[in-house]
Amino acid sequence: MRAATWPALGLLVALAAWWLVTAAFPLVHPAVLPPPGEVLAAFSARPGELLAGLLATTVETVAGFAISVAAGVLLGLALAASRVVERMFSPLLVAVNAVPKIALGPLLVVSLGWGQRPILAMVFLLCFFPIVLSTATGLTTTPADLAELARSLDASRWQAFRKVRLPAALPQIFVGLKVAMPLAAIGAVIGEFQAGEGGLGYQIVQYSGIADVATAWAAIILVAAMSIVLYFGLLVVERLALPWVRETTSSR
Repeated sequence: MRAATWPALGLLVALAAWWLVTAAFPLVHPAVLPPPGEVLAAFSARPGELLAGLLATTVETVAGFAISVAAGVLLGLALAASRVVERMFSPLLVAVNAVPKIALGPLLVVSLGWGQRPILAMVFLLCFFPIVLSTATGLTTTPADLAELARSLDASRWQAFRKVRLPAALPQIFVGLKVAMPLAAIGAVIGEFQAGEGGLGYQIVQYSGIADVATAWAAIILVAAMSIVLYFGLLVVERLALPWVRETTSSR
């Protein structure tokens, strides 16, 4: 309960500020940001449609994130295992990451068609680099005392990896996953802007096009809520998978 108190208080402060600048003291035009009451009314008018869009966007976000994790961790392992592979592919990874992903949207539609495939590709492109980087960094920064202990015990390379290097790298890998999770939601929405046939991103574009700003904002808020839930779900997984981290690191 104590852990949930502060986020709830922050939400109340944000809602109060939103109400003040849009309703009590209208400093922002309703065409840009409608008052909270209008957004709530818009959601109440189309709950089924918006929740169906939320489900579609959530599925695309989680699926694209899972693909990114599988591919990113494998490539991170390859980069950490071989300096030749690292020298060959690191510049290419940096170059791909530097390309504005929204510029690739039309090309993904042309090559992959409409529907989920270009959306998943967009999620993958946004999430892939931080996962690769965190995995490679974690596996190549094993504490020297742990590496020396493994050598002193005549551990094989596989034993040293499984017992020492991978557990030591997991906190760093989860840092990359936590960076990538919000990017997955962004990628799903951008993909739906370009190639969606449903989902919250598609609804944002459609309702903005007919000047129904309140419903568009309702969809935006649902995207934000989805991102929060997925991010804190990942935190729960991290806490369950790495119980020793809280015991071996200092708190603020």
